[in-house]
Amino acid sequence: MTMRDALLFVFVALLILGVGFLQSWNTALSILNMGLISAIMALGVNMQWGYAGLFNVGVMGFVALGGLAAVIVAMPPVGAAWAAGGGRMLLALVLGAGVIAGAVALWQRMAKGRARALAMVAWLVAGFFLYRFVFDPAANAIEAVDAASTGYLGGLGLPVLLAWPVGGLLAAGAAWAIGKTALGLRSDYLAIATLGIAEIVIAVLKNEDWLSRGVKNVIGLPRPVPYEVDLQQSPGFVENAQGLGLDPVVASTLYVKLLYAALFLAVLLALIWLAEKALNSPWGRMMRAVRDNEVAAEAMGKDVKARHLQVFILGSAICGLAGAMMTTLDGQLTPSSYQPLRYTFLIWVMVIVGGSGNNWGAVLGGFLIWFLWVEVEPFGAFLMNVLTAGMAEDSGLKAHLLDSVAHMRLLTMGVILLVVLRFSPRGLIPER
Repeated sequence: MTMRDALLFVFVALLILGVGFLQSWNTALSILNMGLISAIMALGVNMQWGYAGLFNVGVMGFVALGGLAAVIVAMPPVGAAWAAGGGRMLLALVLGAGVIAGAVALWQRMAKGRARALAMVAWLVAGFFLYRFVFDPAANAIEAVDAASTGYLGGLGLPVLLAWPVGGLLAAGAAWAIGKTALGLRSDYLAIATLGIAEIVIAVLKNEDWLSRGVKNVIGLPRPVPYEVDLQQSPGFVENAQGLGLDPVVASTLYVKLLYAALFLAVLLALIWLAEKALNSPWGRMMRAVRDNEVAAEAMGKDVKARHLQVFILGSAICGLAGAMMTTLDGQLTPSSYQPLRYTFLIWVMVIVGGSGNNWGAVLGGFLIWFLWVEVEPFGAFLMNVLTAGMAEDSGLKAHLLDSVAHMRLLTMGVILLVVLRFSPRGLIPER
């Protein structure tokens, strides 16, 4: 990292500190925590695009799978739901997997021709109806159990920190299944395929109440840090907070956010150390050679599709890890909140602005773009109030300008992207 690169990180740090001094430290720490998670997501996408040139626009789906992992691992099991339909649901899932495995075996073992096509259709139709015959009653029974507060199977009741690597594994498994079929496509078709699969993942989370409570959300996820109310009731903590001249309520919130920041920072530092080691190893040089000229790399004996699958799985696993971390920070899984604008487009802006192919650039972009995403709207409101201060209260132009503040985020992201691509097309910290 050069002195210029370090100064860019110092500049972003000063921006966050400025929020603490001028607005509130709660807001500054919130930006820091989500900036750390965004930097991890950007690091995962940078592996796919910056290392191998894979255009994945289904980031949202892998992040959502990480969030689902937090529910599956950390939430306590719902005993009544398991008694009502848990066994039948497991049987249905095994049947579904068996139908898919049987279809694959049938396709591979039968000779190409009309007989194979007819056998496949018959197998899949019969398997579908058998699967639905077992699945539907099980799902209905589970979702009928206290639907207002549970209506799902729950999880394993394990420590929530275990959900973070599990989120990475769940996303990696999905990436393997996607990559085995989609990585043979051209880059534009790969983008379409990953976008479609991400939407399928979100649709499943929204509609399968037995798994994730759908749009009713899963709330009350266990936390790896203390609850603020417990700290506020601790005489020792209250005494220390008052000794520092802080209100115990404010102090408890700051303390919890600092603990989260320490956990997230430890994960980010470990990942960027590993990513730098990988990038500067023979493996990293091979990946960049594959990215720059697939034909030449293949002529040198490299299995391009296998290397693409490998880096696609690694990048997706990191996005899944970040998704589990974010759900842990939020304390709830909200499937309807997963939108491409936030979890795909914005992550891509972070990678492009920071510098694709450079791990430190992706991290810088994660912090900078998230800071702007949060702060542009209040700054825009202030700017519009200043600009319209001299206008009449019933002015239509004034009302229009004030109502447009919410769109300042999108405008700013577009302007920043255009400016960076014009004056620094390789990003703020380009690949070296």
